[in-house]
Amino acid sequence: MSRLWRRPALLVAITAVLMLAAGLAVGWVAGTSAPGNDSVEAGFARDMQTHHQQAVEMAMYEWQNGSDPAMTTVAYDIATTQSTEIGMYRTWLRDWGVQLSSGEPMAWAGDEHAHDSEENGGLMPGMATDEQMAEFRTLTGAEADVMFADLMIAHHIGGVDMAKAVLELTDDELVATAARRTVSQQQAEIENLENHRDNILNAVEE
Repeated sequence: MSRLWRRPALLVAITAVLMLAAGLAVGWVAGTSAPGNDSVEAGFARDMQTHHQQAVEMAMYEWQNGSDPAMTTVAYDIATTQSTEIGMYRTWLRDWGVQLSSGEPMAWAGDEHAHDSEENGGLMPGMATDEQMAEFRTLTGAEADVMFADLMIAHHIGGVDMAKAVLELTDDELVATAARRTVSQQQAEIENLENHRDNILNAVEE
């Protein structure tokens, strides 16, 4: 696999192209009644941007510093997919004419979810803490592989929960389609991450 993504400038350029492509492909259809600034849909899009940004950060660190080819391949796929989806969410928000960021995390999902976020230091479901991220950035090789898997599994479980929450609340087919795709993709990635992590741990024990 090419290691061109080690070059920061190239990474920025590739991400920008992916975001633009996503926006052009799935932008809001003209003439459709757009969700408002305080809508469930806008809140979901804002929060998923933030959620995805941490996933991309973790995945890029693993891709550059892990040692297991299967795990770094999963990381690469997560980084590219979620970078594209960040562009999609930003395009929605711009097309809807709402704020790109505002409000309390998970407030759109109801009092229970907002309260859970407050108890978790303002973090959305599954997100790693600053302390966990700092520890992860000290690791390389198999140790990075295993911690990446643990963090990303929790992250994806949180992302799936967020997608399921919006599916219960929205009647917007554009948002619902993206949420269903998130559930399907991230559940499959959770299984892959668990399998690769177990293989690494078994190899270390032998």
